[in-house]
Amino acid sequence: MNAETKSISLEYDLPHAPAKVWRALTETELLAKWVMANDMQPTVGHSFTFRMEPTQWWDGIVNCEVLEVQPNKRISYTWRGGPANSQIDTVVTFTLAPTPSGGTHLTLEHTGFLPANKFAYDGAGQGWQYMLGTRLNEVLADL
Repeated sequence: MNAETKSISLEYDLPHAPAKVWRALTETELLAKWVMANDMQPTVGHSFTFRMEPTQWWDGIVNCEVLEVQPNKRISYTWRGGPANSQIDTVVTFTLAPTPSGGTHLTLEHTGFLPANKFAYDGAGQGWQYMLGTRLNEVLADL
């Protein structure tokens, strides 16, 4: 990793088993409920996109490719997109570990933000906190 890049690192203890959390991270319909519409498949090498309504700052498209899959344990994919003047080329990794109570310790690492990507870095940090801290919990509660 380039010493000049920044990373977002978040950890959550969830009261749901790793298999349930894994579903929310990898099933297209569930992932769409807490992140964005997508055509994700948890298969190494699969290219997919996240999509949402464009804004004045962003076209609403994230291009991804699955890099690693360890069912119920870890998934990693590229995360590329953003405005033409500050596109990002980063990697998102989710790691799941069972907790003694039967829940899941979930870690998110979003790495590779260059200094020029400060706006995207700040926005992604806030976005992941909201998506993981609120929206993911809502999806898991409904499963």
